[in-house]
Amino acid sequence: MSTINFAARTISCKVVYYGPGMGGKTTNLKFIHQRVPPNLKGQLISLATEDERTLFFDFMPLELGTVQGFTTRFQLYTVPGQTFYNASRKLVLKGVDGIIFVADSDPSRLRANAESMRNMRENLLQHGIDVRDIPVVLQINKRDLPGALDVDMIRAVLDPRGELPVVEAQAHKGVGVMQSLKFVSERVLLKLQSAKGRS
Repeated sequence: MSTINFAARTISCKVVYYGPGMGGKTTNLKFIHQRVPPNLKGQLISLATEDERTLFFDFMPLELGTVQGFTTRFQLYTVPGQTFYNASRKLVLKGVDGIIFVADSDPSRLRANAESMRNMRENLLQHGIDVRDIPVVLQINKRDLPGALDVDMIRAVLDPRGELPVVEAQAHKGVGVMQSLKFVSERVLLKLQSAKGRS
């Protein structure tokens, strides 16, 4: 749920990177943080405990413009990868406007991908959100792995109806990272503009 600051004339939108542990969520966020000009971004913050970590930063995109005269800011978060940190995952999803689900192409991680997708859907429902009512992009990461699973197989498991836009990525090289963010950001803003138009 985007936050509006009338005094500063800004709208803050929350995008969460979800997916299994070691799938590339943190790599995505670090790459984006390096690419965004210093004057347009906040600090990369790691909320870490002994066993888990959530990364966060916000930025103001230049090319996505304004919504009815309000400047848009995007706050990017990652969730802890391991499902046993579900309380933290659920908390990070609160108020989410868009999601980039980062799937791992490693054949041994297909079940972890599926468990994480199921977990994401369940946690959204806990917040009263149907996954079909929120912009979600499926980023299939680690495409350069030897023996990487076929994209169609991963999609059949994670998105059998073929409803989600798919971006193939190699996050450690930056391939597909900005494209995934652009996809979800544009959809978040379109949804925001249509909601403002109705109000």
